[in-house]
Amino acid sequence: MSYEPIFALFWERVKQSIENKTYAKLTLAKTIGDTELKNIYVRPVLLENDVFSLSLTARYKTEEIESFHSLDEAYLVLSSYLNNPFLTALLFTTENDITFKLNKKRVGSIIEQAPTFKNASDVILEMKEKGI
Repeated sequence: MSYEPIFALFWERVKQSIENKTYAKLTLAKTIGDTELKNIYVRPVLLENDVFSLSLTARYKTEEIESFHSLDEAYLVLSSYLNNPFLTALLFTTENDITFKLNKKRVGSIIEQAPTFKNASDVILEMKEKGI
């Protein structure tokens, strides 16, 4: 069984958390072996004219590269890093922490835990104030 449908469900939770203004942080972590790419951090940003976007910061051993994407573009970019090199995606919201994991057989699962963050991301709070 492929993990892509499970990741699609996970991504729906990401979109819901943004719509519900509960999104705090998203991280891709736990690489397979020792890789150049260590983490990818995803945070919401408001560009010119209050256009919503996601900032993807790829943290390598020696540098960081930031890029900006729409929700749909970010899904495509992040899904391309699953299973090579990342096995885990962690979504932190004010309601709960949601973890997408790939096991050794590369079967995906979603786990929910109590929330780590009490407040949503600053940009999400700003969007709430502006009614975006």
